Amino acid sequence: MPHVHLSRRALLATAAGLAASGTALAQSASVALSSSTAYAYSFEGLEGGMLRLADHAGRVLLVVNTASSCGFTPQYTDLQQVWTRFRDRGLTVIGVPSDDFNQERGSAREIAEFCSGVYGVTFPMTAKQRVRGPQAHPFYRWVAGQRPADIPTWNFHKYVIGRSGQVIGAFPARVRPTDPRILAMIEAQLGVS
Repeated sequence: MPHVHLSRRALLATAAGLAASGTALAQSASVALSSSTAYAYSFEGLEGGMLRLADHAGRVLLVVNTASSCGFTPQYTDLQQVWTRFRDRGLTVIGVPSDDFNQERGSAREIAEFCSGVYGVTFPMTAKQRVRGPQAHPFYRWVAGQRPADIPTWNFHKYVIGRSGQVIGAFPARVRPTDPRILAMIEAQLGVS
């Protein structure tokens, strides 16, 4: 095997070229990610199977990180009301249980029984997910890339996804799902064909 001798200048140039290539690849991946839609993501379902957002393409989505032991937990009632009111017109409500704020300790079965038994939840629910930081579910990392100022800071943070698959609104926990601003946004998107 021949011995190859590279000058320091050649090594630095090669390293710079590799770094530039890596940066270009990272930027390319970032562009591809930022140009995707919410419909590119899937979640494991709370009761098994996959909850593919692509199966809801063209519908308006209300995606909410939830928890069973939170002061905002009664918002499950509001979410169910919004789901019942708009589902036949093209809205899908999706609950995403998360223990990121230490208020969702239950198993999938316990969460499902609590949501359906106490609040009568019938809208789709995902398995427990991370919603913040580098370990967050890819959907939440995508949203953070789209709207870094709108990452969940507590349970019951709400995202309205328009028919285009893009985030069109974000609302913190204190804004109830039945708030006129959320309902108006949903109504407007349901009118988009």
